[in-house]
Amino acid sequence: MIEYIEKYFDEIKDIIEAIDKQSIAEFTDSISRIKNNYGRLFFLGVGGSAANASHAVNDFRKLLNIESYAVTDNVSELTARINDDSWDTSYVNSLKVSRLSKNDGIVVLSVGGGNWGTSMNLIECVKYANSIGCEVLCIVSRDGGYTGPRSTCIHIPVINEDMITPHAEEWQGILWHLIVSYLKDQI
Repeated sequence: MIEYIEKYFDEIKDIIEAIDKQSIAEFTDSISRIKNNYGRLFFLGVGGSAANASHAVNDFRKLLNIESYAVTDNVSELTARINDDSWDTSYVNSLKVSRLSKNDGIVVLSVGGGNWGTSMNLIECVKYANSIGCEVLCIVSRDGGYTGPRSTCIHIPVINEDMITPHAEEWQGILWHLIVSYLKDQI
């Protein structure tokens, strides 16, 4: 067990060394700009990243006073949209009802960033946000998927192919906590 723990912690250290710090600064500047323009943040995730989205909303609302939402927090609306429309459009239709605008931002938390055939719901949101001039931010791993090149992106480096998901999801939390803590100190 001790060897496994040491290996896991070594991977975390390797990510710390490899992650692009400039991308974190740019992401943080975008959050600050959205806050200063009285914009809202919409957090999008699937699976464990959906749970992270819900937690992030709490921190951005409570600690930074930014109006924030996770589209997965209203399970009744979400499941009705999945049932009546489709999984692919369930998130984007929620954003449209919320009148997503160019002053707002969507924050995609994802392991892979969406690729054709997976996380199509995230891809539809990115396409819509880009079409209306809404800022797209993401914290993703793998190759960044569809979202990475179409956003202000923090990329979690792949250190161990077998541990992509746990490292991506743990780093989502590390990074939003870093960003919230920094911005809270600036207020």
